[in-house]
Amino acid sequence: MMIGINATAAIKQPRTGVEEYAYQVIKHLTMLPEAAEHRFLLYLPAIARRAEAGLSFDFLLPENFEVKILDWPLPMWTQIRLASEMLFNKPDALFVPVHILPMVHPKNSVVTIHGLEYEYFPQYYPFWFRQYLRWSTKYALKHARKIIAISENTKQDLIKLYGGDASKIEVVHHGIQSTNYKARITNKAQSTNPKIQKPYLLYLGRIETKKNIDGILEAYKILKEKYKIPHQLILAGAQGFGYDEIKLKIENCKLEIKELGYIFEEQKWQLLSSADVFLFPSFYEGFGLPVLEAQAAGVPVVASFNSSLPEIAGQGALFVNPKNPAQIAEIVKSIIDDNALRDRLIESGYANIKRFSWEKCARETLVILTKNESRISA
Repeated sequence: MMIGINATAAIKQPRTGVEEYAYQVIKHLTMLPEAAEHRFLLYLPAIARRAEAGLSFDFLLPENFEVKILDWPLPMWTQIRLASEMLFNKPDALFVPVHILPMVHPKNSVVTIHGLEYEYFPQYYPFWFRQYLRWSTKYALKHARKIIAISENTKQDLIKLYGGDASKIEVVHHGIQSTNYKARITNKAQSTNPKIQKPYLLYLGRIETKKNIDGILEAYKILKEKYKIPHQLILAGAQGFGYDEIKLKIENCKLEIKELGYIFEEQKWQLLSSADVFLFPSFYEGFGLPVLEAQAAGVPVVASFNSSLPEIAGQGALFVNPKNPAQIAEIVKSIIDDNALRDRLIESGYANIKRFSWEKCARETLVILTKNESRISA
């Protein structure tokens, strides 16, 4: 079977949630013994052949994997260039890891939907981008053979908000690195960044409004002024929507807050392993991968009791109302003060991450792509 994959997101740098998903699924497809029965075409835009762009796969592709560069400027690449490729050189199946299905596609097309944040918080998205997301999601729901939802919460949102057919939506959770997490931490006692001194609280993710950075700042102010904790607050992640306003609030706080910007793998695990508490009181998450990474590093997690977060974090977190900074502060203080509670959360986190792996994610995705292939007409 020839399986085409829109691999554009997998080579983007820096990788955040959606890009990490595309990268890890493709990487682990190359490792599956059962994938050797099929051929894979990885479709990439012309920019991928520019060596100076630094865009490439950093893992070996087996002989049954082939990169196919499709020349076209990036704007409308999916709906023009990839669609034309589907018209003249249609694979047996098409996998789209990021939810935009080309208007010309094989009947056996599978699209991953990562979340409907833009419906719950439209104010955080430019109008035309929001309209495009809405249209492309509805189009994929109607025309793809199968939809992969990355959480049960996302599946229910697709059914509730768009009337999606439950029988064609499959839940496939993200994974987490299957290697020894502690082996990634070269110096657990101290981060390599000299600006960071223990103890500290950590947020890791995009620095943007919908992640509730304002709520984290308010909670931290309470922790410093009311509870007199000695901790720094570390914010690590790329800039997102609303960053300028967030930056101004950080400066006005006049508290011990350090911004690190986007961080790479080694420093990420160092930061996680030495944090006292991981804060993730987001307004909405399609999945929430940083929660699993914090659990893997042995850090107690405080997360919002909304969207997919209870589903993903399991028993390895304490949950809060993201709109209640006083409650967030109180929960964080309880973890700092109670070693037994802290140890229970850490052990529950270790148990929880056993439910997730990128190998499992890739295998379940391949099953969906190849299921009943003999009865699917292109």
